[in-house]
Amino acid sequence: MTSTIRSGCPINLTLETIGDRWSLIVIRDLMFGNRRHFRELLAASEEGIASNILADRLKRLVEAGLLSKADDPSHKQKAIYSLTEKAIQLVPLIVQMGAWGRRHLPTTPELAIRAQLLEEGGPEMWDAFMDELRAVHLGAPMPSGPRVADRLAAAYAALSGEQAGGQP
Repeated sequence: MTSTIRSGCPINLTLETIGDRWSLIVIRDLMFGNRRHFRELLAASEEGIASNILADRLKRLVEAGLLSKADDPSHKQKAIYSLTEKAIQLVPLIVQMGAWGRRHLPTTPELAIRAQLLEEGGPEMWDAFMDELRAVHLGAPMPSGPRVADRLAAAYAALSGEQAGGQP
């Protein structure tokens, strides 16, 4: 987040925190693709983020309290990035952005399917997905029953011809 804020307007403050070109893409990839390492985020970026930009955004998002960074116990030179509660609470905003994009922009079916399912699933589905993200990223207990993340990954895989899991 920038050190000087322009105003106390909540829309302005939100844009100052997540409104650049890449921050929400990084959050999306952690949220929907469960990409947790720098190299995973870099290599699987649909949009082709540059390594210096990714490093800068990860640093900014950690500083803003949207991501946490921990050493990877399996590899001394790797870090694991996780969503914080603050970032998990962006799910409804991201769903609404996806819904708007589906209505007004030339999306592709495989990249729009998760937005469609989340929009159609409504707040109940968003809450279930946020609970799953809390389990994966914050160590909360995993909710019982079918997982929203699995349903989203399967829908993407069915349209893209890829195996389910780990897609943006």
